[in-house]
Amino acid sequence: MFQITELQLDVFRVLWAQEEASAAEVHAALQDDRDLAPTTVATLLTRLEKRGLIEHRSEGRRHIYRALVSEHQVRTEMLSSLTDGVFGGDVTALVSHLLGERSIHPDELASVQALLNRMKKEEEEKTDDA
Repeated sequence: MFQITELQLDVFRVLWAQEEASAAEVHAALQDDRDLAPTTVATLLTRLEKRGLIEHRSEGRRHIYRALVSEHQVRTEMLSSLTDGVFGGDVTALVSHLLGERSIHPDELASVQALLNRMKKEEEEKTDDA
């Protein structure tokens, strides 16, 4: 289990989008949204690497970083942590909150309904196979 901050998530988004990036490239990618010193970005990358979430290879004096965890893994971990911590593990409460707290476009609602229908069908097929 791992916890990451919003800033660390922004670093991961750069690495996922570019697949590999130097500290300078990560800094440049974040510069429009965040006013960070290059040393701050380098420290973030070093800390993520020490935690085993990213790795680097060397090109001369530059370190080129890449993520060792996928976006799906991070989303799953963050959502599980949120569900457990805020909603006591109650997925229904989480979904109810998400759907009830903001305006949902009819297309989004249709997509959610289609997802629920597909999941229900998959569960029914598992039950039939057992």
